[in-house]
This record gives sequence, structure tokens and C-alpha cells, in this order.
Amino acid sequence: MTPPSPGPAQRLDGVLNPVIPELGSLVRATPGTISLAQGMVGWGPPREALATLAAAGKAVGAADTTRDAYGPVQGDPELLAMLAVALGQEQGIDLHGADLWVTAGSNMAFNAIAQVLCDGPPAEPSELILPVPWYFNHVMAVQLAGGRPVAVDAGLVPDPQKLAAAITPRTRAIVTVSPNNPSGVVMPRPVLETINHLCASHGLLHISDEAYGQFVYGAEPHWSPGSLPGAAAHTVTLQSLSKAYGMAGWRVGFMAAPASLSAALAKVQDTVLICPPRLIQQAAVAALAAGPAWCRPRIAALGERRAQLLAAVAKARADGLPLRLLAEPDGAFYGLLALEASAAGSLSGEELMRRLVLEHRVAAVCGESFGLAANGGVATGGAGGSRGPVLRLSYGLLDTDDLQEALGRLFGGIKALLAAR
Repeated sequence: MTPPSPGPAQRLDGVLNPVIPELGSLVRATPGTISLAQGMVGWGPPREALATLAAAGKAVGAADTTRDAYGPVQGDPELLAMLAVALGQEQGIDLHGADLWVTAGSNMAFNAIAQVLCDGPPAEPSELILPVPWYFNHVMAVQLAGGRPVAVDAGLVPDPQKLAAAITPRTRAIVTVSPNNPSGVVMPRPVLETINHLCASHGLLHISDEAYGQFVYGAEPHWSPGSLPGAAAHTVTLQSLSKAYGMAGWRVGFMAAPASLSAALAKVQDTVLICPPRLIQQAAVAALAAGPAWCRPRIAALGERRAQLLAAVAKARADGLPLRLLAEPDGAFYGLLALEASAAGSLSGEELMRRLVLEHRVAAVCGESFGLAANGGVATGGAGGSRGPVLRLSYGLLDTDDLQEALGRLFGGIKALLAAR
């Protein structure tokens, strides 16, 4: 009898299951579902980026050492030079003592940092502090690296004192996401500045995820902690072309990280990628040449979808539905919708997510995926009563008509599910 093949390592049992593929399977099994779940925009990349691929297609059969051969582990010089201008001159990020890295999306950049930081025996793993609500892939990356994600209920705009109270001798970094996924909150400069100084004073890294940096609609501007003088020594800035440039499937992101970590980061990057895909880097150069001016009108149109979401939630509340947004979503393209606990009873966000797809053909991501279990975690009290199950709503992918239909299904489905309890 042939012995069974080895199964997966037991440590993977402790890693979160990815919610987006799970939800995607439900959607595919329910034709006609409209998704408020996927964190994508509804536009593709600049035509200049597409022209790069077209030119490469015409050159098939001709050797091209800038496309076909391995390249530098950090990224090609032309793209790195453009990123230095975009980050340093345009955004004011302090790059003195930092190195730039091109990665397969900013998720890969975070994963590389987690691999570099996490150490220690299983009983005493390295810790990374993640304010709740956290981004689920950050948690997964820390777990995969053998570290411990420390979830801190510090508020949707995190209270630095609560983050400081969570620091232990094993803490290696504090993570912030602004504009925030999943809440849409834009964190004020004084808060981010205090967190950055907190990290510096404790010998920690401040990992600043800024994938949605251009997506701001309210009075609070986006601000990067990496722009503080001397911040390069203790700050990791993560950014991406996935959102603003409509290049989610192209998988191109980048980070500025302390040069002291470069030798270790090179080990991770070389093992996973060897080098960033070179044709995609050429497309990224073309996209960055189009610049923020190309992105601006598209993002402004999403501001209209945001207003549509706010108006629809206000109307649903006026019609008697016991729900509310946990915060004013002034950035990214998300909002956190919470039901009142007294109306929801034992209904969890996970059950709500599944039943909305299967029974009402509308998809949204449950709050549990971001550390927001019903009646627990951030913003439990406040206006509207105690908090029940939470859903993350994404309006980035839908036009006006589809968003209207999706929200109609969502609120109709919630009304039906609550009435049946």
C-alpha cells in the first residue's frame, strides 16, 4: 500500500483563510450577483501602458535584453528613477537612507517586510501591531512569516496611546493603512506623525500602507509619514499602481524601505521573483509618465459614487433600517456598514455575507475578515446604538446604475433577513 503524500504544514492551520476567493466562489455559483466586495476600480491602465504591450507584441521573435533577460533584483533603473521622482520630489518622502523596491503589488512588499522582521521560537514570535480594523492580507503575511499579528482596538482613527500600550519587547512594527481599507477613513497628519515618532522612540518600524493615497474626497488630505525628516531610517512606505492606474491584474507595486534592511530584502525578493517582471516594469514607466493628472478625473468620478452611497445609506436609515456607516468614508472607495445589534440578534457578518449572495444576489465582505466581529472591536457604541454585524462595501468597480441596483438589493436583502428573524 502506497503511503499517503505529505499534507500541508500544520502552521498553515493558523493562517486566516482568504475571504475574497471564498466570496468569489459564492458569486460564481450565483449568476447575476452584483459585487460590492472586490477592491478594484472600473477603469483600465493608461493607453501608454497598453501601447508598451502592443509594441512588445510587434517585436515578438526579436531578442530584447531589457525584456527577456533577468534584471536587477530591486527593479529596472528607469522605473526606480521615476519612482524616486514621484516619491521624493512630488510627495516629499525622505529617501535619504532608504532603498526603493519594485514588487508584485504592495501586498508582496508587505509580505517581504514581514518575512524580514518576523523571528523567534513559536512560543515567543515577533509581533506586528495592527490597528482594528486591519487589512486581512497583512494578518496573513505576518502569520505566514511565523510572526504574531497583534490586533489593537484603538479606534477607526487609531489612538496612539492605545498602540503604545500594546508594545512589548517582541514588537517589531506598527502598521497603518491610510486612506484606510476597509473603513475609508483618512488618518489625520498629527495622528500618523505621533505614531511615526512612537516607532522611532521604541526602535520599531512604521509600515505605512498608502495604496489608496490618491483617493481622497473630504477635507482631510492624504499625508505620508515617510515625509518626516529622518523617517527613512524607521519607515516603510508601500504604494501601488493597482488602484489609481487601474492595473490590479498587472501586479506592480513598490516600497521605500530602510537601506539597513536591503540585504535581507534581497534574499526574499530573489527567492520569490528573482527580478520584477521586466515588461510590466516598462508598462509601469509608461503609466507613471501619464501621471496623477491622468488619474484625477477618474478618482473624482468615484467621489460621485461615494456621495451616492452616503445618500442611499441615509435614505435607508430614514426608512427605518437599523444600520449606519461606522465612519465618514473620505478616502479609498470603501465604507463599513453596521447593523444594530438589537435588530440583528445572533446574525453574524459571515452569515449575512453568505445569505446576501445566495438569496439576494449582492456581495459584500463580512466585518470578521477585518477583525470586526459583531458586538466586539472598534466603534461598538456611538450613534445608532450597539453594533451588530458589519459589511465592507466597495463602490470602486460599479457605475451609477449598477451601484444603485446593488444598494437596492443590499438594503432589500437586509430588510428581508431581519424580518425573518
